[in-house]
Amino acid sequence: MLATLKRILIGRPLKSNESKSQKLNKFMALAVLSSDALSSVAYGPEQILLVLITVSAAALWLSLPIALCILVLLIALVLSYTQIIFAYPQGGGAYMVSKENLGTYFGLTAGGSLLVDYVLTVAVSVSAGTDAITSAFPALHAHSVLLAVIIVMIITILNLRGLTDSAALLSYPVYLFVLMMFLVIAAGLFGALTGHVAPVHPHTQIGTPVMGIGLFLLLRAFSSGCSALTGVEAISNAIPSFKEPAPKNAAKTLLMMGGILAIFLAGIVFLSYWYGIRPISNQTVLSQLAQTLFGRSIFYYLIQAATALILVLAANTGYSAFPLLAFNLARDKFMPRPFKVRGDRLGYSNGIITLGVASILLILIFRGKTENLIPLYAVGVFIPFSLSQTGMIVHWIREKQKHWIPKLLTNLLGALICYLILIIFFVTKFGQIWPVLIFIPLVVLIFRKIHQHYLLVADQLRVDLSTPLRTVNTKDNIIIVPVAGITQVVKQSLIYARSLSDNVIAVYVGDSPEAIARMEKEWKEWKTEIRLVTLHSLYRSIINPLNKFIETVKWKADQTGSTVTVVFPQFYTKKWWHSLLHNQSGTLIKASLLRRTDVVIATVPYRFKK
Repeated sequence: MLATLKRILIGRPLKSNESKSQKLNKFMALAVLSSDALSSVAYGPEQILLVLITVSAAALWLSLPIALCILVLLIALVLSYTQIIFAYPQGGGAYMVSKENLGTYFGLTAGGSLLVDYVLTVAVSVSAGTDAITSAFPALHAHSVLLAVIIVMIITILNLRGLTDSAALLSYPVYLFVLMMFLVIAAGLFGALTGHVAPVHPHTQIGTPVMGIGLFLLLRAFSSGCSALTGVEAISNAIPSFKEPAPKNAAKTLLMMGGILAIFLAGIVFLSYWYGIRPISNQTVLSQLAQTLFGRSIFYYLIQAATALILVLAANTGYSAFPLLAFNLARDKFMPRPFKVRGDRLGYSNGIITLGVASILLILIFRGKTENLIPLYAVGVFIPFSLSQTGMIVHWIREKQKHWIPKLLTNLLGALICYLILIIFFVTKFGQIWPVLIFIPLVVLIFRKIHQHYLLVADQLRVDLSTPLRTVNTKDNIIIVPVAGITQVVKQSLIYARSLSDNVIAVYVGDSPEAIARMEKEWKEWKTEIRLVTLHSLYRSIINPLNKFIETVKWKADQTGSTVTVVFPQFYTKKWWHSLLHNQSGTLIKASLLRRTDVVIATVPYRFKK
């Protein structure tokens, strides 16, 4: 029953060689990976006005130069991440750049910040979208937390179905939002040029002196407006998700996203200034602007609906980037190995599920009121921004490639602005962002503990390939030993199997021809007399191919009256939580064979000392 439900929700399993069908073209990727960045125009300009209005309405004209400064930073970030895409085409973004150029700890700081930030992205975006829905339908307000949890579950299931399925469905509301924003900007500019639309309030002339304004407040408004830049880095983390040539397509998508975001940000800020829009408690700036231009017409409600949808779907950027970043960290042995495993639909299912569960927990803890997390959310983005810019500066100085000086200057400008914003955040909003000083070192510590465990495991499992197996007495039966590689666990199990019979078969199930060829080469180098049988699994399942092989061997054994024994290599970790860092494939295989009465199952334990 559960298997049937899984097939209905997620779809049929895909073969490993169908991975190309799950790659994104530029327009699908723009919808999937840019929703977080594009949705920020719904609240980024408003954050600037909220700070300036504390002085007076006359200060609102200062939103224009502040927005111009944010646009300069946006250009620097887009150009920088474009360079990162080509310099590190395997993905990983700020994590890879920082690790390669600044050192492991800086890389882990960038990676940990982004992982936490993607969880915040989902929680904050879904909560904001839920607020928009409950505002339109007040009867749902009492169930806002449940509604947010259901939305997260739906987005999680969509992403488990694969990139192309989720992109095909989610691209419609994203492009509807893009269309509505272009409509707002075009109508607003037309109204400003023709004078057909009356401003809500008269706007102050540009350059008018403002009493009570100071550098501290201007910097605070600038840092608040920089929340519009969240999500810019997501494309550089997800390069492997693009169709070939992946780096080129990713770079073009990033440039498209940067261009659209720049137009939206500049347009909304200018029109808010021109029509005298002021932030009020019961209506967003974007809603006021749409109402001023279109009244309470069908266009107004379309704009509101598109905005609510994009705020919810901004969470999908996290679902696209989190699993790939977790894969890169797991590949470097800083996160549990299961994050490297592809699911039935060729996505990194463990990363997707982890993100969904963590986001739901955050929503439940804060009861859907995640407004206080937005400063933490923003500072979590600018830490990897700053480190990636610094890493690229070191990269250009080290490599000195063609035309490297302009690229160096671009990264230098970006780094200076990013560090300035971080300083502003810590000075002006320390009371809201101090937890970052606790959770980032904690995340880095966890990464290091995981890495140390894997190093200890590798040291204990390492086998000298030049040393053959020792000869032992044998008896007449058939021994099957499933192996995942040549390790101390496998070596010990094969020695035990040889003590039972001369007829020992080692079976390796590989998910690709390359993995099988590599195993056969290492087995030949080991110079063991034990026969190796390799099986190719199209669906990445170990259980089904192994069961079919055992069936074949058992049928032949029945003709001669021989006994078939399956010997399982099994290691046991020193600490209970270490077992969570390893795939439990042996346990699953044994569970599938326990129902058989005609096969003997033996486990050879190997216990780690550390």
